[in-house]
Amino acid sequence: MLDRYFKIEGREREAVNWITRGVPAGVDDVALASDERLMDANLEGSREVHRRIERAPEAVAPPGGPSLLDVKIELARRMLSACVCYERRCGADRSSGKTGFCGVPFESRYTSDFLHMGEEPELVPSHTIFFSGCTFECVYCQNWDIAMDARAGRQAEPEMLAAVLQEGVAQGSRNANLVGGNPDPHLYTILRTIELTGEVARFLPMVWNSNMYTSAEAMSILDGVIDVYLGDFRYGNDSCAEELSGVEGYFEVVSSNFAQAFASAEVMVRHLVLPGHLECCTRPVMEWASRNMPGVYFNLMFQYRPEYKAGLYPTIDARLTPEERAKALAMAADYNLT
Repeated sequence: MLDRYFKIEGREREAVNWITRGVPAGVDDVALASDERLMDANLEGSREVHRRIERAPEAVAPPGGPSLLDVKIELARRMLSACVCYERRCGADRSSGKTGFCGVPFESRYTSDFLHMGEEPELVPSHTIFFSGCTFECVYCQNWDIAMDARAGRQAEPEMLAAVLQEGVAQGSRNANLVGGNPDPHLYTILRTIELTGEVARFLPMVWNSNMYTSAEAMSILDGVIDVYLGDFRYGNDSCAEELSGVEGYFEVVSSNFAQAFASAEVMVRHLVLPGHLECCTRPVMEWASRNMPGVYFNLMFQYRPEYKAGLYPTIDARLTPEERAKALAMAADYNLT
């Protein structure tokens, strides 16, 4: 569990983004290549990244020309002209100043960055960057001041964020933790930041802290960049997801993304137990995770409290009871997720 993550920390292996920098782009001019050519190059290059991961951990020399990371950055940049960073697929032309559901403009914004001591023990101290805006609208959101206002905070300039990550490593951070809100709409900014972080990124694990409602296109770009997916698996069905977070087709999208992440990187699952939702959400999530991600890191979270608009929804306008907590722990044991 998280074996490769710990080897990167121990400088026994390189972070996957560094390997990706060493894979040739497969095209002579990234900026002039067609979308189809770049997508093909990304797919083949990502396969090469995984072949190299399986080989000996010696340093990978960078190519003489553009790299696979350049391809991924260009694909993310082009996505801003018709944004499909996540599964709402708004198609907003953010490059011309328009915004979609999440409200994130062309230039990302963030509210804070710091060495977070409240994450999972394996991650702390985790250099967490909280980007503004979110792809969900959870009625019980505990970070609603960040998530519901994509223009909160300050402009997230990649050069400045790269310097911040470099400083964080000097202060003892173990990883770069990319969160929000939700990181998906900030894909281009994040990739540029990773590129500019330079040599420090070689042994700095990249953590994608997401609700996992990510588009297939974005997941393809992230393959070969992210070392650990720290993902929320909130709901065991679509109706609860639509009622409480305003999203459609939740379970198929999120479960598919978790399966892809588990096949290509290391995964840490977070499941926030909601009052009154053990059978409709907690059990199906556990059942799926146990069957499809054997041995996965599974964090059963009990810190739910009614926040934001939760008072308008009687079933969640309460804290968990001791009986619900005990039942959730028993379920986890039954599914070997302890």
